[in-house]
Amino acid sequence: MKRVVSVSLGSSTRNKTVEITLMGEKISIQRIGTDGNEKAAKKLFEELDGKVDALGVGGIDLTVGTLSKSFPILAAYKLIENVKITPVVDGRGLKHTLEYKAVQYMTDIIGPEINPKRAMVTSALDRYGMASGFVDAGYDMTFCDFMFGLNIPIPVKSMKYENFLVSLMAPIVSRLPIKYLYPTGEKQLERIPRFKKWYDWATVVAGDSIYILKHMPDSLRGKVIFTNTTTVGDYETFRTAGVKYLVTTTPRYDGRSFGTNVLEAALIAVSGKKRLLDINELSEMIAVLNLRPNIEKLY
Repeated sequence: MKRVVSVSLGSSTRNKTVEITLMGEKISIQRIGTDGNEKAAKKLFEELDGKVDALGVGGIDLTVGTLSKSFPILAAYKLIENVKITPVVDGRGLKHTLEYKAVQYMTDIIGPEINPKRAMVTSALDRYGMASGFVDAGYDMTFCDFMFGLNIPIPVKSMKYENFLVSLMAPIVSRLPIKYLYPTGEKQLERIPRFKKWYDWATVVAGDSIYILKHMPDSLRGKVIFTNTTTVGDYETFRTAGVKYLVTTTPRYDGRSFGTNVLEAALIAVSGKKRLLDINELSEMIAVLNLRPNIEKLY
């Protein structure tokens, strides 16, 4: 059996282990949260190196930017600097392939119920493929990088300006300590409602689930949530808030959808290539496996 482990800076309360089958191969996939402890995460990566088929980095990205121009997040790379044998991914490849295509797939399936076509993306800086997917599918956009990244209530409405923003911010963000980039550990469980105007404006609220949950209002009646990692608890929170559809860009296994880093690591494991897969290889595997987003109507 192949084994994949995602070491996350996130809360250990979101841990999960399941066995799945891809391309006829059984894989154990496991998510281990370190509650924001960077030293513990680094140690885990070192201990697992050479003992598993692929590793995922959770709770932080390794790079930031667009597909054509990205910058390494220096603090994140320190976590894996001693990993020498096992391939390590943060899910970036699937963010630019699977998540991009998932937008059009969702629109094809439930498009008539998404009216008007307005999407709020919590941060295009770390989910550029997802953001591009909504733009290319014809959605009216609000990019919320300033809000969710800097707590500044400034919406960005055009992809042209968002591209400028990404090119401006990426080199700076890549040099920041992890604590300034993403909520880790127990901070992932905090909920501080903010930016209600833009949650209300959108028919689709898209982005990282931790970001969406952190600032969501009590009611999301009739909304579509388009996201990635969701636990059983997240599912219940969205259902209670009145979300109509929960769309996860990765499949749900045993009630849980894992991050793109986990699924990309699983694809590396079953490929048998023992290295990172390029965009073309990932796209081919997505097609062979017929990977599609999970679309679930909550009421």
